[in-house]
Amino acid sequence: MPTQKYHVIQSGWRSARRAAALALALCLLASQMAACTPATGDGAQEQAAPAWEKYAAESVTLDWYVNFSWFTTTWGENLVAKTITEETGVSINFITPGGNEWEKLDAMISSGDLPDLLTLGFWEPHAARIIGEGLVYPLNELADAYDPYFWEVSSPQRLSWYTHRDGNIYSYPNSSYTPADYEENYNIGANQTFLVRSDIYRAIGSPDMTTPEGFTGAIRDATALFPTVGGQPLLAIGLYDFDKDGCYSLEEMLMNFLAIPFEKGGERYDRYSDPDYIRWLKVFRKLREDGYISDELFLDRRAQVVEKVGEGRYFCMIYQHTDIADQQIYLYEKDPEGSYIAIDGPSNRRGDSHTLPGVGINGWTVTMVSKNSKAPERAIALMSYLMSEHGQKLTYCGVEGVTYDTGTDGGPVFKPEVLELLNSDRVEYNSIYGADNTYWMLQDNAMQLRWQPPARPPLSQPREWTFPYTVYMPEYDVSITDPEISAAYQRIREAWGSALPQLLLAPTDEEFDRIFSEYVALREGLGYDLVAREWMRLVEEAKLKLDMDRAMAMGR
Repeated sequence: MPTQKYHVIQSGWRSARRAAALALALCLLASQMAACTPATGDGAQEQAAPAWEKYAAESVTLDWYVNFSWFTTTWGENLVAKTITEETGVSINFITPGGNEWEKLDAMISSGDLPDLLTLGFWEPHAARIIGEGLVYPLNELADAYDPYFWEVSSPQRLSWYTHRDGNIYSYPNSSYTPADYEENYNIGANQTFLVRSDIYRAIGSPDMTTPEGFTGAIRDATALFPTVGGQPLLAIGLYDFDKDGCYSLEEMLMNFLAIPFEKGGERYDRYSDPDYIRWLKVFRKLREDGYISDELFLDRRAQVVEKVGEGRYFCMIYQHTDIADQQIYLYEKDPEGSYIAIDGPSNRRGDSHTLPGVGINGWTVTMVSKNSKAPERAIALMSYLMSEHGQKLTYCGVEGVTYDTGTDGGPVFKPEVLELLNSDRVEYNSIYGADNTYWMLQDNAMQLRWQPPARPPLSQPREWTFPYTVYMPEYDVSITDPEISAAYQRIREAWGSALPQLLLAPTDEEFDRIFSEYVALREGLGYDLVAREWMRLVEEAKLKLDMDRAMAMGR
């Protein structure tokens, strides 16, 4: 395994300003720690008893909304779910959107009909709206009232990051990595990858695909040599689905491969107008004109994309390798050469290294407790349970003696038959065992690193390929919470979501330029400058928070 190389994006602050920021962080550290520490009657800190233990004999069913239509897992009768219910007394009724997530959550908020628990992406405007409208409890108040154990199992750095201006903490993240996590672990990689089907790529001579010419030539050669796979047409390119906001693969991911900065000279940089980005969008436009991109690319939803990955139908993909892990294993089991490997992808004219973001302190999703909750004391106790080392080991490893044994070094040794099922039939594995983060809503990936078995070849190669390109830059993962500015930002996003397909379908580069100019003019009228200023203000604020988190880590 290669040595990890982490890069930290520097913002260009002058040293005096950085020093002032750190001094402020150190001054705030004591008060922050005090705010995140429950007080006892005599002022002495005592170890809190887990609330879930006292509630275990009292059965309750909590409704838990998960804002992802692809999440179809039920609580069921699997080993992990049954163990959680036995130990906490809690059963879960998962609720997910049947179609459009935005519309479902919008309707729930408008009606005031929120379930006990909610999990949604930290970046989603609805998260700020839910908090702004006072629809969820401050977790700190629930912890103080019902479960001080929450303070023992939560990360002070994550709590600090998610503390609002009113001093309250309304949500807790999953898949979150603090600066200290990166310093303590060498094997945290990025998720974003450029993938090619191994056998096809090697058959056409393993070409360099970092330039427009090499990229286009590889696609032409691949489709000429392999017009079909498994009796179906080969699809040249796989991307995330197009939605009303655009396409993740052709926005943030492509921009990161091109190493396009987020800011320049203390101001937000317009990544969308970057010459290298425009150049590569025109590459995709030309491929569409020449017939290498089909209508399926614009129409397929994530479920259809993942299904086609499992059939090995894409030659190349701009995709997160973690999102197709099950399909990778399936392909590898059939034919190791038919799975996907990561290679260097589209690059800028200078040939700069990719800047792929490692998961930051924001994490992936956040979980909240609704004020409609029938049992908020059980909700916070369940969160504490799942966040604890005991809960993390259960949801990741399963139950000792059933899914794993304890080795001589004290770590888990997974039973061969359990690993075999995990690697061959994830649906059946979930229904029987339900471990390996089947219930991922509060997963702590940093903690779980200590229990991970060695990654299998189809999964290890893409992950390790990201190591040299991984960049820790959570300061740019900011969410605009001001209602007016957030609404303007969303209108701009939707304008781009409308423009992007038109750009790719444009018959000529000249028509592409005209459509893009119209988009730029439109977004200016929608409040782009206001959004850019607010974004930069939040970035500066995030940098201060990061300084405080680093100071907090040093003071542990």
